[in-house]
Amino acid sequence: KKREISAKDLIDCIYKRIDEVEDTIGAYITLSKEKAYEQAEKVDKKIAEGEPIGDLTGIPMALKDNMCTEGIKTTCGSKMLDNFIPPYDAEVCRRLKVAGAVIIGKTNMDEFAMGSSTENSYYKATKNPWDITKVPGGSSGGSASAVAAGEAFFALGSDTGGSIRQPSSFCGVVGLKPTYGSVSRYGGIAYGSSLDQIGPITKDVKDCALVLDHLYGHDPKDSTSLNLDPQNFTNALKADVKGMKIGLPKEYYGDGIDNEIKDIIKASLNTFESLGAHIEETSLPYAEYALPVYYIIVLAEASSNLSRFDGIRYGYRAKDCADLEETYIKSRSQGFGNEVKLRILLGTHLLSGDFYKSHYDKALRVRRLVKEDFNKAFEKYDILITPAYPRAAFGIGEKRDELSMYMSDLCTVPMNVAGIPAMSIPCGFTSTGLPVGMQIVGKALDEATILRAAYTFEKNTDFAGMRPAL
Repeated sequence: KKREISAKDLIDCIYKRIDEVEDTIGAYITLSKEKAYEQAEKVDKKIAEGEPIGDLTGIPMALKDNMCTEGIKTTCGSKMLDNFIPPYDAEVCRRLKVAGAVIIGKTNMDEFAMGSSTENSYYKATKNPWDITKVPGGSSGGSASAVAAGEAFFALGSDTGGSIRQPSSFCGVVGLKPTYGSVSRYGGIAYGSSLDQIGPITKDVKDCALVLDHLYGHDPKDSTSLNLDPQNFTNALKADVKGMKIGLPKEYYGDGIDNEIKDIIKASLNTFESLGAHIEETSLPYAEYALPVYYIIVLAEASSNLSRFDGIRYGYRAKDCADLEETYIKSRSQGFGNEVKLRILLGTHLLSGDFYKSHYDKALRVRRLVKEDFNKAFEKYDILITPAYPRAAFGIGEKRDELSMYMSDLCTVPMNVAGIPAMSIPCGFTSTGLPVGMQIVGKALDEATILRAAYTFEKNTDFAGMRPAL
């Protein structure tokens, strides 16, 4: 607004940073330089002509590569979509472009958002900017590492069972999963349709509120979109938690959580207490069922959603096929990676014959109990606080069995099952210098209270200003 820097200068600056560190970090699948400079030119023209500009005008942003971008390749981190260029923008992308934000590229991710480390990408493994021998988390690891490494001012991720919050925790940035239905999923390539939610990954809480202002609200193109008016979340940024009631669900502080993580979270709670918040332990009795419920539902929905990738309509098509059936088999066998194939097989099994009633139908019933657990808790508490993940970032290639990886989602999955908002904010570092995230959970459509609590903590600590020494 003061014309101290042009949009083009800002884009020059961000691509210079990408040139410096991208070979080390590997946050991007695709860079869209030509289109970014075209957008920046339009912004600068508006400014030169004296037109009013908003808070995101000219700001460089990155999008997770499972959100459709008109004219820019969208791969979902998969060979299956290696040549897919969408003819339209996802609604979240459209809204940010209308606000003047500039798309600089598409970030790396676990294939079709299936994973917790961004090692399942067809293209490469992204590194954690705080320690390049560690994973950045997943499946939005590319978005989180891009923001942490200064390769984007902000990014969007998607969160089906923690895929915004877990990488935000690992990379020491702010990540918010909004209430299900509050942000359009139109143009987001589905993994688990009743669980997926798009949200911002930012350097601090204020940026998170600014971006959410533009994402939030009804979209008639999305049948799961709630009939909400736009919000101004920057109004919630008051550094005041006096009298706020905070619950600590004991199920999220058990044996599965690393002791150092628990100690860091407890130290963070002292900050809230010193500022006048009331903190007490509580219980969510159905918490233990959230994980099996989640995996039954998400695998079943993934099996159904990924059936569209058949080698016929778009995406990868195998060569030298004798007939239609062989085209289906070879295209899907060659186009999908191992983790995706595993989840399709499990999901198809869960939807077949009697398993539908004994597993999927039952999971939907228990899902309601998990949601009611949270509803009861929010009758008494304004927010709940838990660890964002049971441990800090683990090593790239570190031997882990699939079950232990799935079990590690125990802190983030219940919020997707219940459809409620939650965010991860930096709250400390391990003895080895790795960031730790604290998860703040709120009732449905109460992102404002979460943001106020997070903003207050941020203003009374130094973690938000810390950046990796790249």
